[in-house]
Amino acid sequence: MGFPGTWMTESESVVYRVVPKCACSTIGQIMFYSDHGEFFDGDIHDSKSGMHKWAQDASQPLITNNVENHNSFAFTCVRNPYTRILSSFFDKICGIQRNGRRYRGNLVPLLMQKYGIEVGGDDGKQEFDQIASFRRFLLFARDTIRWRRPMDPDIHWSAQSGHVSTFIVNGGTYDKIIWTEQFNDGMQSVLDAIDTPHPVNLGDIPRFNESEGHGPKRAHPVEDYFDDLSMHLVREIFKRDFELFKYDFDNPANKMPTGEIDLAEVHAKLGD
Repeated sequence: MGFPGTWMTESESVVYRVVPKCACSTIGQIMFYSDHGEFFDGDIHDSKSGMHKWAQDASQPLITNNVENHNSFAFTCVRNPYTRILSSFFDKICGIQRNGRRYRGNLVPLLMQKYGIEVGGDDGKQEFDQIASFRRFLLFARDTIRWRRPMDPDIHWSAQSGHVSTFIVNGGTYDKIIWTEQFNDGMQSVLDAIDTPHPVNLGDIPRFNESEGHGPKRAHPVEDYFDDLSMHLVREIFKRDFELFKYDFDNPANKMPTGEIDLAEVHAKLGD
């Protein structure tokens, strides 16, 4: 299986396992800048050179050799499951993507028909019941993950622990897992542990939120989207994420982690 979703700087200063909707655009640009002294012109997910990615065939042997021999500092970044799946809903379901179309073609019409989900107009200005539609989306997300219908689970709302685990199962070892909610502190600890061709000052780095503006703005506090049923669905889907990455399941309003991540526990439980 190799190391899907893994990026590595050309200098091999650092290895990063991408977890979608967890600051991956900003992290990728920091990695690119650390090698080249400039940012990639565009969405870093679209880059075809300047950084090794598992999706690029020529990069795979280099990434494999590095990760299997643990030649470089390896890390990933995680996010509160409540805010992550909300972000996925507004970006991927309600939003218009970079190509000017809805995500995955006929997905949104399918959700409207089968789950009664509303998404507003293509201009993102038409009002709709965000809370009711999001809760219906959770039913769909649960169906894709539990029964793989009406489609396989999507990387943007499948559990973070699943993404993190592929790196471990195939022979990788993490040196650090950082939180999106404490991004600067976490990313600084990564930069402090590595040597880069170009120095990086996090205070000067913009946030590259490539999904911003795709969809309507969230109209309510996070906790308003989650009633008892939706919290049950979130626990069913993301139980391991809450436990391993130390997030508060009982209070959707608390996006901050509640304890330190135990890397030994993560490797033991996700390495099966």
